[in-house]
Amino acid sequence: MSHPPVADAPLIGFGQVMHRRLRPVGNTFNYPTYFLLLPMRSLQANGSGALAHNRRSALSFFDSDHGDGGGNALAWLDALLQREGVEDAGGEVWLHTYPRVLGYAFKPVSFWYCHRPDGSLRAIVVEVNNTFGQRHCYLLDAPQYGQLLTADKVFHVSPFCTLAGNYRFRFLQTERNGVRSTLARIDYHDHAGDAVGPLLQTSVSGVLEPVTPASLRKALWRYPAMTWGVVARIHWQAFRLWRKRIPFISKPDLPTNSVTR
Repeated sequence: MSHPPVADAPLIGFGQVMHRRLRPVGNTFNYPTYFLLLPMRSLQANGSGALAHNRRSALSFFDSDHGDGGGNALAWLDALLQREGVEDAGGEVWLHTYPRVLGYAFKPVSFWYCHRPDGSLRAIVVEVNNTFGQRHCYLLDAPQYGQLLTADKVFHVSPFCTLAGNYRFRFLQTERNGVRSTLARIDYHDHAGDAVGPLLQTSVSGVLEPVTPASLRKALWRYPAMTWGVVARIHWQAFRLWRKRIPFISKPDLPTNSVTR
């Protein structure tokens, strides 16, 4: 059964990222990764435990890497939800994101799972960063875990994709035999998508465990330069697409609004 995390302590997930381009030529890659799943209200009230929060460490989380770049990412999120008329998301907010590693962070996409006080899911904010230093948020209103959710694409991410079409999201949080896991999947359908299927399929998944000194050491030992590797792989895959003669799309203007519902 799909459900939100129940613990109120920071979690770390070990898993993989998958990216598959289906047209006009195929290009697929999978690589191992890890990520954080942070209970932001509990983090603010009770501290971050073994995780370095807003302070330097080999592996850390900084609020300024999100939202408006200020020192309180949760306050930014609450203000965004209020502006968009979401007034009943006062429960836990779980942030699925990459950490800073060796002082560096790049976060292609982060997911804010916003719950009501009774624990039910109220909204998901998909926070997207591109390699041009730009950021945009997609607000998914009244979602459910396991449900297919859609949003029009308005923000430029890849120079090998236009802004035509939409994203289709699916999120799962599961527990089986005491093992908890998470999956976030995003399929991109361009203008031809309904007729021939998605252009891109992407996902990030992993098995969750508590953030402890041991799990942080495991992350650093297994992937000592993980966030640098994210950027390197993005550029390597872009080079492969260029070699395959996929048309290059110039960067368009930013959308008028910073949040798309």
